Amino acid sequence: MKKNKKTKLEKKKEKLENKLRVKENEILKSKKIIILSLITIPFLFVLFVISRHSNRLVTKPLAIIVTILLIMFLICLLYGIYKYIKEFKHHKMKYIQSKIKKVLLTIFLIVYISGCTTFLILLYSPYEAFRNWLITTAMQTMTHKYLCQWFYSDEEINKVMSNNYIIESEEDTNLDLINKEEEVTYANEYEKTVLQRDKDATYKMVKFEVNGCNAYLAIVYDPADVSVAVSKYVHKSGQYVVDMAKENNAVVAINGGGFVDPNYNGSGGNPIGVTYSNGKLITNNTYGMSGTGGMIGFTSDNKLVLKRQATAAQAEALGVRDSVSHGPFLIVNGKPAFIKGNGGWGYAARSAIGQRADGIVLLLVVDSNATRTKGADMVNLTEIMQNYGAVNAANLDGGTSSVMVENGELISNPIDGALRHRTRPIATSIIVKEHKKQVE
Repeated sequence: MKKNKKTKLEKKKEKLENKLRVKENEILKSKKIIILSLITIPFLFVLFVISRHSNRLVTKPLAIIVTILLIMFLICLLYGIYKYIKEFKHHKMKYIQSKIKKVLLTIFLIVYISGCTTFLILLYSPYEAFRNWLITTAMQTMTHKYLCQWFYSDEEINKVMSNNYIIESEEDTNLDLINKEEEVTYANEYEKTVLQRDKDATYKMVKFEVNGCNAYLAIVYDPADVSVAVSKYVHKSGQYVVDMAKENNAVVAINGGGFVDPNYNGSGGNPIGVTYSNGKLITNNTYGMSGTGGMIGFTSDNKLVLKRQATAAQAEALGVRDSVSHGPFLIVNGKPAFIKGNGGWGYAARSAIGQRADGIVLLLVVDSNATRTKGADMVNLTEIMQNYGAVNAANLDGGTSSVMVENGELISNPIDGALRHRTRPIATSIIVKEHKKQVE
């Protein structure tokens, strides 16, 4: 009898244990459903919101799938919470999960969900600073326009661009404004910086910061020392500015004008527009930089000339000896361009060239930061050129192309699209050669 009674007790205990095990499994399943839903829902929600603004990253068929999945996982989340509460109410846990594991999981979910939320707020909040920066910066790159097109419709992009633009002067460059014999006094600290120099110095390098990024200004005292160097592989591929500088014995060199890649491999390629190097015509291509800028060149009497939609015939008539093509033109005949917002070019590594009334040439390079989210805009470039006395100035190619080389060494810090500290081969550079000292 006792044996039978014991057997019944054991069976009852076993039954209770099985029931307990089933309930534990149910609780575990509901937890897994909740965690999976909490991980998946924010990601799907991000894609859903993006699909409401642009169909480039999330196409319409994909948007439908995302919407269905989002609804399904929301239902799963609610179901998981319901099951967890139901089972937990009728069951006492045999053990408590490790507190450290719970804390780590909670932190992960908080960070993950907060990250997704912050990302959406940056993209679509009423505060437009980030949106303006992303759209204007991305739309002026050669290969990264998708960074804003993924997240914004053409209508939204056009709206931002219409609030950030530059209107250049329609005037032709008045070369009579450049007079090397003109006497300039130290009217301010900028003038003092430019004019105080060592005797017979070819150039002076000035370093400062723009928006927290390093900037380099080469002040070249004789414009006759400035010319254009072209890649020795021109029409096939580009060349690094450092190599062009060394091959031409240049003491200073910066990147030059725009270019296209004949092989679409980022190898430099053909200079755009009208390009001259030491009096030799290199290219006479159609200039197509969104209606801004044009030829940026030096005449045989060493005056910087800016010419919109120039042709080789016009350049020859002006006596151009060296030129590249880019833009926009920042200052023409002492008058700055009208700039609304950031000018529509965003913030990035930038290069620019200018000339003062006394003939002194200004070569400027501004680095970006490590994440390529800072740098200079058109307003910054114009103000710097004005401060240092430029009567004519223009923006050159920027981004990964922007480099300053001194005595054969790269002194700026270019960063490419993959955030690597490196530049790229380009078609043209503006170089400064050591002037020949006159023999007494």
